[in-house]
Amino acid sequence: MRFTPLLLAASSLALLSSAAYAADADEGDVDAVIVTRLPTEPQEVLGLTVITDEDIDRRQAIFAADLLTTTPGLSLSRNGGFGGVTTVRTRGAAGDKTLVLLDGVVQNDASSPNGGFDFAAFDLADIARIEILEGPQGSLWGSDAIGGVISFTSRDLNGYRLNLEGGSFSTIRASAAGGIVTDRFAVGGSVAGYRSDGVSKAANGSEDDGLESWTVSVNGRFDLSDKVSLDGRVRYNAYDVDIDGYDAFFAFGDTADRAKAEAWSGFARLKAEDVIGLDHSLSVDLYDIQRDNISSFSSSYEADRSTIRYTAGRGGAGDPLAFVVGVERDDTEASVSTGAKADLGSTSAFGVIRFSPVEPLTLSGALRYDNPDEFEAKTTARVSATWAIGAGFAAQASWGQGYKTPTISQTVCDFCFPAGPSVGLKPETAEGWDLGLSWRSPDDRVFLQATGYRLQVEDQISYGTGRYVNIDETLSTGVTVTGELNLGQFLIKANYAYTDAVNEATGARLLRVPEHAGAVSLGWSNDRFNALLTLRAEGEQADSNPSTFASETRDGFVTADLAGGWTLNEAVTFTARIENLTDENYQESLGYGEAGRAAYIGIRFRN
Repeated sequence: MRFTPLLLAASSLALLSSAAYAADADEGDVDAVIVTRLPTEPQEVLGLTVITDEDIDRRQAIFAADLLTTTPGLSLSRNGGFGGVTTVRTRGAAGDKTLVLLDGVVQNDASSPNGGFDFAAFDLADIARIEILEGPQGSLWGSDAIGGVISFTSRDLNGYRLNLEGGSFSTIRASAAGGIVTDRFAVGGSVAGYRSDGVSKAANGSEDDGLESWTVSVNGRFDLSDKVSLDGRVRYNAYDVDIDGYDAFFAFGDTADRAKAEAWSGFARLKAEDVIGLDHSLSVDLYDIQRDNISSFSSSYEADRSTIRYTAGRGGAGDPLAFVVGVERDDTEASVSTGAKADLGSTSAFGVIRFSPVEPLTLSGALRYDNPDEFEAKTTARVSATWAIGAGFAAQASWGQGYKTPTISQTVCDFCFPAGPSVGLKPETAEGWDLGLSWRSPDDRVFLQATGYRLQVEDQISYGTGRYVNIDETLSTGVTVTGELNLGQFLIKANYAYTDAVNEATGARLLRVPEHAGAVSLGWSNDRFNALLTLRAEGEQADSNPSTFASETRDGFVTADLAGGWTLNEAVTFTARIENLTDENYQESLGYGEAGRAAYIGIRFRN
């Protein structure tokens, strides 16, 4: 792992301190959205979903996929429960077209053929917030953000947290975290472990396929003066999962196949506030992943990524004028199936501005210039507007562009016949718009929002006739409706998404994108007890049978999860939850197994 020594060095820096990525927002303004690059009030961002620390605790969620399944506009495909390869499609776009960030560090796997991210074992033990921004966001984040961006922000803790839970399938999960925060410095760390015997990844299988994972992180901040600070974070994740595949007769079912991966992610950043009237930031981001597929056809892959970024700006969430400009250099190296390594890089400049010419109106715009080493330069833009109509109503609109450069695997044409690099391959491009209308009651207890959107992707890269080529054009149109009712002790949240995602060349529906999906959460709490019932429904979806490779339809399903807790005192809470309460026999992805009814109990310590 080329970057591991650098990441270990960054960890010693992190141990000096702890305000990490969230420090880009105004100090004390924990509600400001930072996935927009410029701290912004959530109500001013269309296509946004925010999942808070409280939401994570209320659902008793272990992995990110547990929460993303009920997010409107996202569709999740998982190759079997307990660690099966898990991808998320945003607004119908393929899973590799969602950019994933952790504290601002890109997590997409450059060693995979399409450069996507596997959510299979992304543990939430050290995560405080998830921001999901849908629609093409190339002007904010560059390549890969065609469908949208999913941004995770780590927790900065002043005190300690301990969790212990066990239950069905011999599952056990433990985590511990602690930290100290002062006016001058902060330091913290966490560790989480998970293991389960699991269920068969193949729906037609009978053997258990288990999962083991570990996550460790350290973070820190040190204020060199009233205006200058240094902060950083390092996170390590490793998992070992049993998977199913194909036997010697190429029949899909139980096998002894396994997959292992370990990844390092981290950043170090120097910040200077109010210097020549601007706030400055200089950061170094590093990411390294190594994957091993253990089977009759074993293989290993590794990818390293480094990004150096400088930004300068002024203004925070709620200010009538705010802006940020920046430049960055991104370098990526990855191995392919032969073991050979190749690299890609890009130099970029960007700017984001938000202003309110009159009190009810907020306008924002972004422009970015990306100059990849191996492909033509690309300029992308985004504009949006929010109009506070009055009486609690607000109208919003946005338009944006996105693009995605060919991956290293696609560029060198890994697995191609005859062998040799791709010729004439060009980046995928996208354009999309949103229209939204929302209403919030005067007492802030009721919120309703409806959003319509259109997303078109051109020159999508596919593997055909032995090579990677630009052939596909896809179009997604849809509507999402969300609502929230807060009655004090009672909380109701509901959402519905209609997604019409098709291949424009053939008219066929895109795979693993249900046309109808929705979720309802019913929560209740008082000083001692809390309970949350979550109902999730998905309609039929086009899929591919892993045994025959023929196009088939995966049936729709409805599942229910129940989570609750009893607070003994300020420090101790007992928890319990039942997943798949009705013991629904369902499949996230056609041919892959999911768990039936499962129960878990646990205990939490907080200080």
